[in-house]
Amino acid sequence: MHATRIVAIRHGETAWNVDTRIQGHLDIPLNDTGLWQAARVAQALAGEPIAAIYTSDLQRAHATAQAVARATGAPLTAEPGLRERSFGHFQGRTFAEIEAELPEDALRWRKRDPHYAPEGGESLVTLRERIERTVATLAQQHVGEQVVMVAHGGVLDVLYRLATRQDIQAPRTWQLSNAAINRLLWTPDGLTLIGWADTQHLENDNNTTLRDEAHS
Repeated sequence: MHATRIVAIRHGETAWNVDTRIQGHLDIPLNDTGLWQAARVAQALAGEPIAAIYTSDLQRAHATAQAVARATGAPLTAEPGLRERSFGHFQGRTFAEIEAELPEDALRWRKRDPHYAPEGGESLVTLRERIERTVATLAQQHVGEQVVMVAHGGVLDVLYRLATRQDIQAPRTWQLSNAAINRLLWTPDGLTLIGWADTQHLENDNNTTLRDEAHS
């Protein structure tokens, strides 16, 4: 079977995640919790065979991926194709601000209009095409192996929809937790879902030293 195992990870938490502020292509760093989450997911994957790690080049994802690379020894490559959706003039605003300042745009966004793009940003259709193409290009280089891909909430949402054959406009009923472990299988026929939103490594915190180190 010509298959590649993929471990997909959303970056650790940022201050803008907490504030519900749209990041998009803006380069926001991890906060202290995000650094701790990155260390935890790295520890969880330390014993697994990983042929390569690919990450969005935005620092919140790249820092998360660097932690995994240090723990596993796998080579790390920045891949701009794994970036978050570009939200154009939404970037830097909170959800509430968008609702108040751009109500018509907010409505089209809430309805998941597949062809709507915020001014200067990407549509859902464009995002899906970019992610599907990028993942296929990377995965076909590692048939028979396992790779890690570190990206963003919008990217993980697309991967879930592709793997479960759900329409781009379908309501989201799945979690996109920071630093959760999500597992997929890629073949030339597409993606298949293996496991999703595993956060056990974040819930069972028995290593206070690790948390202290991440906050230092």
